[in-house]
Amino acid sequence: MPTRTPTLRPASLAADYEACRRLNAQHGKTYYFSTLFFPPLLRRQVHALYGFVRYPDELVDNPALGIDPVRALADYRADTLHALQTGQSDLPVLRAFADMARQVGMTADYPLAFLDAMAMDLTRTRYQTFDDLLCYTYGSASVVGLMMCCLFGVEGEDTLHHAYDLGLAMQLTNFWRDIGEDYHLRGRIYLPREDMDQFGYTEAMLAEGIVNHQFRALLAFEIARARDCYASADKGIPQLPLPAQRPVRLARVLYSRILDKIEDADYDVFRRRVRTSALEKVAEAARQQFSPARSSHNHDAYSRNSD
Repeated sequence: MPTRTPTLRPASLAADYEACRRLNAQHGKTYYFSTLFFPPLLRRQVHALYGFVRYPDELVDNPALGIDPVRALADYRADTLHALQTGQSDLPVLRAFADMARQVGMTADYPLAFLDAMAMDLTRTRYQTFDDLLCYTYGSASVVGLMMCCLFGVEGEDTLHHAYDLGLAMQLTNFWRDIGEDYHLRGRIYLPREDMDQFGYTEAMLAEGIVNHQFRALLAFEIARARDCYASADKGIPQLPLPAQRPVRLARVLYSRILDKIEDADYDVFRRRVRTSALEKVAEAARQQFSPARSSHNHDAYSRNSD
């Protein structure tokens, strides 16, 4: 007789979503804080999305001893497809993700694009041009913004374009904050080589953590590029459903503040990892609560004046 596919009990799914929430709380402090302002159902779905992307990110960046990340990522890809087709998986994050994908009608295209980018991290450590880098960031970050739009029920091309840019802006912020960590722990350089050459900053300088006028000019250029992406993203936030606007705007403001802190540290991203404090998160959430109509376009200037 054919085996009957088991149906997950609501209690089991609740535990799976809780596992995703814990991952978000542990690894994505700013993102997690922002999720607190989503309505409960949407918050659970965002946690499921975070769980889906965090699990392979850890496989690639911090593989456990004895784990072959190439094989583990290939297995995760196959498990993702199986979970999306059947709702079944041995992994709690995939059971929650598959349930969320069914609810919002998400196809496999975006999740697989994300996993393609994770696979790139296992084989590619240098990028010649910014356009080359965009081939990676499309899957690693921009599709996360597009998957968020699936959760919000947003399909307009203009809104999707701005969501793409928000994902890119946040990824670039990560890159510029983590230059030293990415190089020394993982052997990766996300600074495009043509940009390094333009400003006269070499890989040998990066290896030594040298912060000179060349590096400051290079990083100022890259920070301006990220801020352009945030400015584009700002245009899309008012197009989101009202329950999504505040948490997305909050994440945008808090994450872009990392760029301010890099500048305040005189561009030294090698000696310490800059971050927003818990007090800053709470203060910004309160500001947005009491002035919700304030335009996003002034957030960068506002953030710098309030640090």
